[in-house]
Amino acid sequence: MKKIKLIECPRDAMQGWERQIPTEQKITYLKQLLQVGFDTLDFGSFVSPKAIPQMADTELVYRALEESNSPTKLLAIIANLRGAEKAVTFEKIKYLGFPFSISETFQQRNTNISVEEAFKTVEAIQALCLKNNKELVVYFSMAFGNPYQDAYDVEIVTNWAEKMANIGIKIIALSDTVGLANAEIISSIFNTLIPAYPNIEFGGHFHARADAWLPKIQAAYEAGCTRFDGAIGGFGGCPMAEDELVGNINTQNLIDFFENQQIDMGLNLSAFKKAVQESWRIFV
Repeated sequence: MKKIKLIECPRDAMQGWERQIPTEQKITYLKQLLQVGFDTLDFGSFVSPKAIPQMADTELVYRALEESNSPTKLLAIIANLRGAEKAVTFEKIKYLGFPFSISETFQQRNTNISVEEAFKTVEAIQALCLKNNKELVVYFSMAFGNPYQDAYDVEIVTNWAEKMANIGIKIIALSDTVGLANAEIISSIFNTLIPAYPNIEFGGHFHARADAWLPKIQAAYEAGCTRFDGAIGGFGGCPMAEDELVGNINTQNLIDFFENQQIDMGLNLSAFKKAVQESWRIFV
């Protein structure tokens, strides 16, 4: 039976929220999420507070979570070497996540550097992670296509996966950044990458309208993907999607899907229900 990893992404849900969320409210919510039993919690980011003001309190939030005895591992997003140098100083952060785009246009918009420069940054951060006993998760933004007419095909994705493999990257999350992916391209990408790079764990970070999530998850799962990102309520997603109905995959949908596959993920569903109730205080 497949072992499924669920990565809960409240950071993705919170970072673009219009109302500033009080630090204590974030901490209460994240502490509840840590009781659920997710594999990983994407809890915050070490990026410029001017760029993402909602994440300016990530260090304060971390300090409050530091003493948690939850088996759930912490992941923080970083966008450059400076952010990585800060993130690796925190003992309980296991994963650093870097947004690497398959689209040149999106890489420039997202981090103000070229794709080639971003890869050099990945190399530097990977060396830093290895030195500090952390693991780098590379997010392939626009992994299933882009709206900019930038060159895209399966071979381009495969070539970048090869480069990541050559520098020792062990986890790549394929991101459906603006919700473009369909089941066919998802199946093609995962069926190509998973057998070709058995030492890399490929995950799916999908964005979709609330009524369009199932074919994406089904296609990825049937192609061998065992790592899935979600966010309670389906909040968040990419602001560049230009469609307010496109958000993260609702974690409840993921749980229901895998229960239907007879997969026990070992979650504390009572704690999950309380986390859902806590999310309403933030997002509704």
